[in-house]
Amino acid sequence: MAIMGTYNSITDVDGIMAGNYTDKAAASGVTVILCKEGAVAGVDVRGAAPGTRETDLLDPVNLVEEVQAVVLSGGSAYGLVAVDGVVRWLEDRQLGFPMDEKHVVPIVPAAVLCDLGRGADFVPPIHADWGAKACEAANKGPLPQGCVGAGTGAVSGAIKGGLGSASLVLPSGITVAAVAAVNSFGSLVNPHTGMLWERELEVNHEYGEQCKRRVQVPQHVAAPPIANTTIGLVATDAKITKAQAKKIAQMAQDGLARAIRPSHTMFDGDTIFCLATGITALPDTQGLLAGHKAQAMTDIGHAAAECMSRAIVHGILAAETLRDYPAFRDLPDRALSHKL
Repeated sequence: MAIMGTYNSITDVDGIMAGNYTDKAAASGVTVILCKEGAVAGVDVRGAAPGTRETDLLDPVNLVEEVQAVVLSGGSAYGLVAVDGVVRWLEDRQLGFPMDEKHVVPIVPAAVLCDLGRGADFVPPIHADWGAKACEAANKGPLPQGCVGAGTGAVSGAIKGGLGSASLVLPSGITVAAVAAVNSFGSLVNPHTGMLWERELEVNHEYGEQCKRRVQVPQHVAAPPIANTTIGLVATDAKITKAQAKKIAQMAQDGLARAIRPSHTMFDGDTIFCLATGITALPDTQGLLAGHKAQAMTDIGHAAAECMSRAIVHGILAAETLRDYPAFRDLPDRALSHKL
């Protein structure tokens, strides 16, 4: 049976660091996942309104095998400028794709969510320094959750969204973890019961008493339907290829779809990255497929989906009310007269 990692965070994966930069007044921010030694990467873009950078490079047929960081950012298209700060920060430390003996080009894919209009100005004053400051904050400890980093101005349906993370250690010893910035058109709450869709996935009572509640979600949606997108990343210490990383990212989207309903809509740009630090070899599949890695890959993909669902739930449970967007913790209990 899989168990929770030490921090129940994306940083439980060896070789991964993570940090946030948060601007509360602007209701926006940046989350950076660093892999200084490089990590094999894949991506799956499933929403109809994505905002991304360097995702084509992650196609298994293309040249570069490893990336040095992934950026998740608020600010919609404006937020992609934060990646420049991450690239410069890595360049200053000579971390990147080697061009010659003296020069490197840091490879930093990114995805953004739309939180425009939720802060003091319609467009947050996001710039390259936000990315660099998130790098400076990155460490191997637990990643702060809720209204921080890319989750600062995030909204989920009619309630406040946020940043969440979760992890699992498989019986094989392989670690899998996820981080998600939840800014969805769909809802995490089952409208028939008032309870979280994925409440039963929790490990060791990680959700606390909040997951047992039946809540009344506001009927109105304050955010326009185009201001959405959930972005995230799954990571593992397994040694896998780019094609396998892409497959794990695809499977992780199942966790997003189970936790948020509907998902991958015309209004969302749902994007999930996968990073693999290559520390632990995949065990062989036994029996008919002896010598293959099919079962190990299936186990990692399944764990990635579960970690993604749990990370999304943590992002909602850790969020705080922002103006017209009540946090889950502040929602009223559902009246007993409601049919279940």
